[in-house]
Amino acid sequence: MPHLDLLTVTDPDDERLADYVSLTDVALRSRHEPAKGLYIAESSTVLERALRAGHRPRSVLLAPRWVPDLERMVASLPADDDPPVPVYVADEPVLEAITGFHVHRGALAAMHRPPLPDPVALLAGARRVAVLEDVVDHTNVGAAFRSAAALGVDAVLVTPRCADPLYRRSVRVSMGTVFQVPWTRIDPWPGGVDTLREAGFVTAALALGDDAITLDALVADLPDRLALVLGAEGHGLKPATVAACDLVVRIPMAGGVDSLNVAAAAAVAFWATRAVG
Repeated sequence: MPHLDLLTVTDPDDERLADYVSLTDVALRSRHEPAKGLYIAESSTVLERALRAGHRPRSVLLAPRWVPDLERMVASLPADDDPPVPVYVADEPVLEAITGFHVHRGALAAMHRPPLPDPVALLAGARRVAVLEDVVDHTNVGAAFRSAAALGVDAVLVTPRCADPLYRRSVRVSMGTVFQVPWTRIDPWPGGVDTLREAGFVTAALALGDDAITLDALVADLPDRLALVLGAEGHGLKPATVAACDLVVRIPMAGGVDSLNVAAAAAVAFWATRAVG
């Protein structure tokens, strides 16, 4: 298990805490995380799922009352010979001064980003795949991952312009399931549709269109290997993506509503097309 080095901190300006400073600044956070190969795990639940997925903390920041929880988490993990993980322990006012918000979910951890798998390798054993095209809202990305984990999606592919699944809000909304569902970026896109096709997947674009079949019709004749392609908030999938896919599928609507939020549409489509057996 990772060894812990408990360190009490009282100075919000302690240079060792740089990874946690001004986390409410979106511009800073979006630059900081990819540049250092880190992401922030927020809450003891998320941290535990990250640890169980084999992710390694660079450091942990928490209040004294959460130290026993952290010790319990690492006690169940396999032993390793890596250097001890610094655990910075600070009272609540100091935590708030460091991060810019009230840390009430147990812990924050600066986690090393694992390398992303090759898309071909990721697809090898999958039957159900989701593709998120340019979904820029981190909440929607996190919600889609949570549905994917719950409803049997084997892998998620995200396009180059899609929001980062390991962004703090995405991780939190997903309840840590971004560590559970295998995922990677697919580039180029929509050229990556060919990668899916070569791997034996039927690609289904969720979009409105004159040639769209209903989700019910897709379910009535489900392919063994299916990739559901979901588009960005607002305009949905790019026309080039829709043209590249094998099928165009729409969710039947009532009440004068033409479409669902992308995260809601993902949940409906994942449930309806889940693999059985």
